[in-house]
Amino acid sequence: MEIVEQIFAMFKANGESAYFGENVSQLEHALQSAYLAEEVKVSTELIVAALLHDVGHLLHGLDETIADKGVDGKHEEIGEAWLSRHFPPEVTEPVRLHVSAKRYLCSTDKGYLEQLSPASLLSFRLQGGLMSPEEVSAFENNPHFREAIQLRYWDDEAKIPNLEVPSLEHYRAHLTAVARND
Repeated sequence: MEIVEQIFAMFKANGESAYFGENVSQLEHALQSAYLAEEVKVSTELIVAALLHDVGHLLHGLDETIADKGVDGKHEEIGEAWLSRHFPPEVTEPVRLHVSAKRYLCSTDKGYLEQLSPASLLSFRLQGGLMSPEEVSAFENNPHFREAIQLRYWDDEAKIPNLEVPSLEHYRAHLTAVARND
């Protein structure tokens, strides 16, 4: 499938770039997220969402210091818009919502906010900070909010330098299984 090859090419071209203030690359972060999802035996769609949740960073091509410059690259929107041409909502909605999930968790769980890494805390502020009660309610009414929260937790954990996880090739079958035919 053409989209699967495009994804592989993007990770080959830019996957080794730094992951925005963390000690892992874009590819390491994606693979660790997918591995964490796969380990708890969630749906193939959610494993693919975990793998691709930050694809917007690869698409927008902005410098890793973007947050330090006070800019939100809106990678979740860019990623969802691109992915929605090729994948079902079970993949794209958790991708779109994973930033909102961080804001939601920070708004509803004080302990969550306190455990954010410095880079994640900076992006949290740029992405809108705490949610209003109306935003919390709207988030909870989205049919994919639970999956977005799961994805958020994997996103937070997937920052371990040199962690041994399956390669990108391991996820080819997952991508092919859920991608729409081009």
